[in-house]
Amino acid sequence: MFRTEMMDINMGPQHPSTHGVLRLKLVLDGETVNDTDVLIGYLHRGVEKLCETKNYHMIEPYTDRLDYVAAMYENLGYVETVEKLMGITVPERAEYIRVLTAELQRIASHLVWLGTHALDIGAMTVFFYCFREREIILDLFEAFCGARLTYNAYRIGGLPWDIPPGWIDRVRHFVKIFPGRQKEYETLLTKNRIWLGRTKGVGILKSEDAIDFGVTGPCLRASGVDYDIRRAHPYSVYDRFLFDIPTGENCDTYDRYLVRMEEMRQSLRILQQALDHLPAGGVMAKVPKRIKPPVGEVYHTVEGPRGELGFYIVSQGDDKPYRMRFRSPSFVNLQALPHMVKGALVADVVAVIGTLDIVLGDVDR
Repeated sequence: MFRTEMMDINMGPQHPSTHGVLRLKLVLDGETVNDTDVLIGYLHRGVEKLCETKNYHMIEPYTDRLDYVAAMYENLGYVETVEKLMGITVPERAEYIRVLTAELQRIASHLVWLGTHALDIGAMTVFFYCFREREIILDLFEAFCGARLTYNAYRIGGLPWDIPPGWIDRVRHFVKIFPGRQKEYETLLTKNRIWLGRTKGVGILKSEDAIDFGVTGPCLRASGVDYDIRRAHPYSVYDRFLFDIPTGENCDTYDRYLVRMEEMRQSLRILQQALDHLPAGGVMAKVPKRIKPPVGEVYHTVEGPRGELGFYIVSQGDDKPYRMRFRSPSFVNLQALPHMVKGALVADVVAVIGTLDIVLGDVDR
């Protein structure tokens, strides 16, 4: 009479809290998640194979379309990979400007995460506050490269242009006002009992499990693993800056919130140091118009807002890569989702998807 049975429920790909076109097939026992099957590919565009048909200059705009919430990092990782393969030394001023734009991008990306994550859980005001500050950063990017989402901001060998007049003062103004704005987010959330109830003890990912799944970025550091590529394998001029690497203790959704909030503060520290020590000089190395790297292969990583963003290129000496592959942190981190939601409630699935901070363009490529 009271017999129960498992029920299969599709969540997505149209569900707003799946952050794009992610489809989850949930096996439910009442409201408890017994199993999860993650189905991807709805946004697949074959970017890696497309890149193998283009010359090296033409590839950078394709990288913008991968993680479109943090396109600066896709640009940065790609051009540094080609520079590493060719042995190009980038002018010091260009390196500092790259760091400035990259750390601004990290803050902007975390603001999108925080606003949408809070919105998923039911806090609408935070969304408006976060996008208020993100607009300031997008205005800076528009002044720098003329775009607000897909930037094509760098070039192999440096930058296509120097920063416009007054741009540094605008960045200093942002660095000055942002700590006060961040306190507003924390006032709304950090001790809010609804936020605590929805995030504490939810989506636990122990350090050993995070390492086994290949998770990187804030999700790994919130599990207690002190690993940041900017510190472990410094690139650009990150070895010249002082900053801390925040880690968590409880390995839950709330810890991942705290880690990302602290990361924004550390980005401000890096921005301040870069502003204070910005050198003069040119922004572009002497690079041939036709890029033809020597025969060989290279893998290079940068620390994106979602974790280890890697680029693998195989060259046969032509003006097009023989093989091009991307390591997308959203794709790798998503593998941990079934483990994190097993035994949780359906409502917790929404919180866990938000805490992973995935971008489906990055997942599907």
